Amino acid sequence: FSVMVWGQKVTLYLSGNQTYEYDISQVDSMVFSDTPTIEPEEIVVTVDANGNADGEHWFEKIDETNFYIDDIKYTAQSGDLVVTGYNQAFFKGAANIISQLKYRGRTMNVVGVSNDAFKNCKVLTSVTISESVTSIGSEAFLGCCNLTDVLLNSNSFVSASRYDTSMKTIFGEQVKHYVIGNSVTSIGNGAFYDCSSLTSVAIGSGVTSIGHYAFYQCSNLTSFTIPDSVTNIGSGAFFGCSSLTSITIPGCVTSIGYDAFSGCSSLTSVTIPNSVTSIGSGAFVRCSSLTSVTIGSGITSIAGYTFDSCTNLTSITIPGSVTSIDYYAFSGCSNLTSVIIPNGVTSIDYCAFSGCSGLTSVTIGSGVKSIGEYAFSGCSSLTDVYCLAENVPNSSFAFDNSSFASATLHVPAGSVEAYKAKEPWKRFKSIVAIE
Repeated sequence: FSVMVWGQKVTLYLSGNQTYEYDISQVDSMVFSDTPTIEPEEIVVTVDANGNADGEHWFEKIDETNFYIDDIKYTAQSGDLVVTGYNQAFFKGAANIISQLKYRGRTMNVVGVSNDAFKNCKVLTSVTISESVTSIGSEAFLGCCNLTDVLLNSNSFVSASRYDTSMKTIFGEQVKHYVIGNSVTSIGNGAFYDCSSLTSVAIGSGVTSIGHYAFYQCSNLTSFTIPDSVTNIGSGAFFGCSSLTSITIPGCVTSIGYDAFSGCSSLTSVTIPNSVTSIGSGAFVRCSSLTSVTIGSGITSIAGYTFDSCTNLTSITIPGSVTSIDYYAFSGCSNLTSVIIPNGVTSIDYCAFSGCSGLTSVTIGSGVKSIGEYAFSGCSSLTDVYCLAENVPNSSFAFDNSSFASATLHVPAGSVEAYKAKEPWKRFKSIVAIE
């Protein structure tokens, strides 16, 4: 778990993105919330005529344009404020950047953090970026070796992130925990690209999309909760998140991009809701711990390589809405023991189930018209093949010799002779009628 302090509040983050918040000013009581509280309070500081700040904030005027507020230096620029540094003699711990200052009849919004503002600040442990901030300068937090927790409530640069300006380049690679406030509407492409130290992320309810390669190679990310507001998961969004053990795809998601969870070798189970209408190729390739998969009824096609090399997958539920299974879709799923292909499927592409060495039984639905080459090659444990199609499907080299030698082909009673007369079906050692 981790603890983050924001002013008078402490937020405790537990595994599974559970969040509890309490007020440390009341040490004789503690109040827990059942739901995550990740929206930071926007801090507005008012300074009176005598130079005294309200609440528990501390204010010091340096000159007409520069001020210290809670030991953070703010500089007035074009009617707004920019964070330009900190009081090196006294500052330590959390940098809670305010959103607005009211001083001498003026209201100034904090809009940015300048270049080098906290560079090499070894006493900085956490930082809060308010909603008003629209830019963060070069090397603003470079060398802050003890900075491990970041709370972002600014939509401007989280949503617009690119692979070359990920959070790693802004806050450093040592940050372990990020909290994304409700003001953020999308996680941009490559926002957390290659943040290998990252262990947890909490995302607010304002986010509707997760960009391409947003969490690419975040190899220490162990858990992640996608909020119900998200409708799209970009290509490669969680590519290489090898420590990710669980993921919940909410009922509002309509599309999962190609390679979205590729290489998530610790994932054990996935449920794809009915709202999902498209899954890109290789979405779950090499998820070697992924043991069961349930696919929702919104899917009409299982794209190529979707579950390729999911070596621990033991069961798969394919809904009746699916009409095609593409190339290498389940290739190398060596622990898959049985599969039922629904009647709505009309085509099974080449190598779709190749290398499924543990597969003992397969049921091919009545709607199948064609089966591609090597679709079931390397399925050396097959003992029973049920093909419910009355019209013999077109197929060549779909099965290899080991299957022909050991498996029994079960077909509709009125089609037994047709199967016995057509390649490659007639090669099965035994062809019997389905009772």
